[in-house]
Amino acid sequence: MPGPLAGIRVLDLTSVLVGPYCTQVLAEMGAEVTKVEAPEGDIVRLIPPQRHAGMGGMFLTINRGKRSIVIDLKRKEGQAVLLRLARTADVLVSNIRPAAMGRLGLDFDSLHAANPRLVYAAITGYGQDGPYAPKPAYDDLMQGAALIASLTARATGGEPRFAPLAMADRITGLMAVGAINAALVHRARYGECLLYKSDAAD
Repeated sequence: MPGPLAGIRVLDLTSVLVGPYCTQVLAEMGAEVTKVEAPEGDIVRLIPPQRHAGMGGMFLTINRGKRSIVIDLKRKEGQAVLLRLARTADVLVSNIRPAAMGRLGLDFDSLHAANPRLVYAAITGYGQDGPYAPKPAYDDLMQGAALIASLTARATGGEPRFAPLAMADRITGLMAVGAINAALVHRARYGECLLYKSDAAD
């Protein structure tokens, strides 16, 4: 049987873990996911173990079931290609910082103008109204901010330690999956699309 998201097209402008994990789950639900990579590729490609250069185990795991395309979004030609793809997409997921997306002409307003039915999911590290808005965020930083390491020390009586399983990235990725699905239901019911911002991990 086809998955519940069969027929849904997703543009995946994410890298590292939180975004690719989100879109991996969407692909497993039946969505047609196209991962967009810069010419140098996702940095997770380099994380061992790997049998072939640039094909690390984690990269293969969290990008399974996806199509792949290389687009240099820093070039006008690349931005034009992305806009063309966005016109027929249902969802765009990005963990590129919003200011950078704006400089590329790929912010919510620009893409919504190209495709009013596009659900735009921006996964960011911090709320975009505070002093940390422009900062990047990774799992260890988010665990620290959420006091996970401190709680581990209190629970064990030992040293502060991070949970060694990219917990913040995975939880945030799953929350983004739920929000995207809710936005798709909202679109189906009311005919309008939403900008969803998940401020938790970059």
